[in-house]
Amino acid sequence: MDLLTGEHVKLTALHESDLETILTWFDDTEFSHLFDAMPATPRSKSQLTKWFEEFSDSNTQYLFAIRNLHTSALVGYIELDGILWNNRVCWIAIAIGGKDLRGKGYGYESMKLALDFAFYELNLDRVQLTVFDYNVPALSLYKKLGFQQEGIYREFLQRHGKTYDMLLFGLLKREWKTRTEINENLAKKS
Repeated sequence: MDLLTGEHVKLTALHESDLETILTWFDDTEFSHLFDAMPATPRSKSQLTKWFEEFSDSNTQYLFAIRNLHTSALVGYIELDGILWNNRVCWIAIAIGGKDLRGKGYGYESMKLALDFAFYELNLDRVQLTVFDYNVPALSLYKKLGFQQEGIYREFLQRHGKTYDMLLFGLLKREWKTRTEINENLAKKS
């Protein structure tokens, strides 16, 4: 079994040539609002190149391209970053590109692969993330994966004259292992 390959997606290295596609994603305000608290502005090639290079030169973060297994098309990316090796903790973030790519299960399968990598390859004990309370699809995804809401940054974000909370979620290795074993047993029975 390939640790980074699922039924429909594969996590691979992100290549500098992929930055052209990611640039187009940041032209979409909705993409930016789902992923980032910063103002929704298009990104420049040099900004993305700097971001890409930061991941390349670090041992406390990993960046994966999410690719369609059958076409190799770039679907999104996943970041594992802020790794504290002594505490076995990291942050995770996922971005699925264009609107036509969202809601197709790419995020769920990619997150499962990334969590397996974090817990079983990197031997981390905790993976955490933040999400804006208006990002209902992401909230649903994280809960489906077993993440637990652990905190709330009240009135963290202001967009379009409204105030939104940012939620903190965490998942422990033992919780992931139990969930994975239950799912495997259910699959064997069916």
